[in-house]
Amino acid sequence: MARQERAIRTRRTILEAAAAVFDERGYTSATIGEILERAGVTKGALYFHFGSKEELALGVFEEQLAISLPPQSSKLQELVDSGLVLALRLRTEPLVRASVGLALDQGALGLDRTPAFGMWIDQTTRTLAEAKAGGELLPHVDATETAELLVASFSGVQLLSQLRCQRQDLEHRVVVLFHHILPGVAVPAVLARLDISPDRAGRLLAEGRTVAVAEAG
Repeated sequence: MARQERAIRTRRTILEAAAAVFDERGYTSATIGEILERAGVTKGALYFHFGSKEELALGVFEEQLAISLPPQSSKLQELVDSGLVLALRLRTEPLVRASVGLALDQGALGLDRTPAFGMWIDQTTRTLAEAKAGGELLPHVDATETAELLVASFSGVQLLSQLRCQRQDLEHRVVVLFHHILPGVAVPAVLARLDISPDRAGRLLAEGRTVAVAEAG
């Protein structure tokens, strides 16, 4: 168990170092040597977890979605929660910022950036499909098309927020995005019950930390 925990910590250290180097230097300019120096690990430790620089980038991509949120009675509320929490994590967690930065880096030569958007769209599509099966969506709504629209819109909103104010207003902008898109897809009775407040993400993350501490104890 101790060895497994140590391996998990080492993997996380490597990912955080890679994220920092990718963020500072860009994917193309970043080197394995720089990541090793930043992480303070051996080459063998790095290659035990990641076989190449591209696999490192994929690991950074996955961190964007690597979080469990409390289940809700409404699948649309879970969709809103994931968007609000991602907005907060983009503002506060360097690893998540690097994930989005890599996905949008058109100068990342040799890096297939499609998995980053593919994972995000697939997750959003599944949530919307479950919402439709539960009668939460209007009859005309296509889950895949709506997922692609939401991912594209979120990507643009976060980029504008980054350029305007280093994402300091991102939660507000995502709330505005949901207020504009959801009335066109959600059943009115479901829409009226959704909590789309900007401070909801902080409450959800605090609740998750409390549960984690309780389970660990």
